[in-house]
Amino acid sequence: MTKQKNKQLDTILRKTYSRIPKIGEFVEGKISGLSKRGLFVDIDNFKTGVVYPKELKENPGLMKSLKIGDPVLVKIISFENDYGYLELSLKEAKAEQIWTELQEIMDSKKIFEAKVLKANKGGLILDVKGFQAFMPVSQLSNEHYPRVEGGDTQKILQALQKLVNKKLKIRIITLDRKEEKIIVSEKAACEEEKEKLIKKYKVGDIVEGTVTGIVDFGVFVKFDKLEGLVHISELDYQLIEDPHDIVKVGDKVKAKIISIDDDKISLSIKALKKNPWEKVEEKYKKGQIVKGTVTKFNPFGAFVQLDKKIHGLAHISEFGSENKMKEMLEIGKKYDFKILSIKPKEYRMALKPIFNNSSKRKSEK
Repeated sequence: MTKQKNKQLDTILRKTYSRIPKIGEFVEGKISGLSKRGLFVDIDNFKTGVVYPKELKENPGLMKSLKIGDPVLVKIISFENDYGYLELSLKEAKAEQIWTELQEIMDSKKIFEAKVLKANKGGLILDVKGFQAFMPVSQLSNEHYPRVEGGDTQKILQALQKLVNKKLKIRIITLDRKEEKIIVSEKAACEEEKEKLIKKYKVGDIVEGTVTGIVDFGVFVKFDKLEGLVHISELDYQLIEDPHDIVKVGDKVKAKIISIDDDKISLSIKALKKNPWEKVEEKYKKGQIVKGTVTKFNPFGAFVQLDKKIHGLAHISEFGSENKMKEMLEIGKKYDFKILSIKPKEYRMALKPIFNNSSKRKSEK
């Protein structure tokens, strides 16, 4: 029916009935019949309407639950179809009910379970009361967050696909009825429990946990349903190129809590180890000539290992340029160095390479 005819019929109906609904309004009625022509619904003190068979076929599960005499919420689409009935929509009314319920769930910060339908490189798609909701990777809990080195998107997707068909505890964090957008978070659902657990700990506490992930900048350790980060600089006193050289996923480790910032916990493994720099000046002196192995080049200079725990730096200024430094030294070889300064509290030692007149690259293996 056209808008003009609906408007004309609206005028006639309002002269006949004291209270009539408007097009687009949601009203409650009772099921009075069910046939191939559709689902018939009586609207109290008004008229009988029909929900067309096409809409019913799209919702076979809903159809099985409907019985004559049952109350139902419907939306008025048109005042009169070709047979004189109101045209109604059960689907749109049901959707409106669900969106109202979802709004209440979000406002109350209610935590509930939802099934993961599928995964993509950005996150997960979950079933929330018949609608598809999206959970970005960043909103996964520590337990399910994919610890993938280098951020390889294919490996992240593979990790996320393992969650398909599983049920996760979530909270709705964004709801947009107009765009039919639902954003959910597993991370937010864990916040309350996490806050309670964090309050049990303070800086200086020693915890025992399991290594759950290793990345370029450090190691993640899980303890008491919490997870903390051990930065690469807090793994050991020695220079570390790769955290994998120190620990492996699944290792049991002890660590000291060095900071708690909201829900972020920083840990230190080296804090529980003997500090080799405490007595470094008993073994090494300023002006002393020592042998050291070149382990790494960077724009600031060459890193030199004097013993298992102590490293020093031959600054780039001792060579003139990075290219000259690489011409004079080779990684993996030993050279003579002079100690220019020792700063135990900063774990720093400045070195100067010493070469004889006959060769600027004299070394011993």
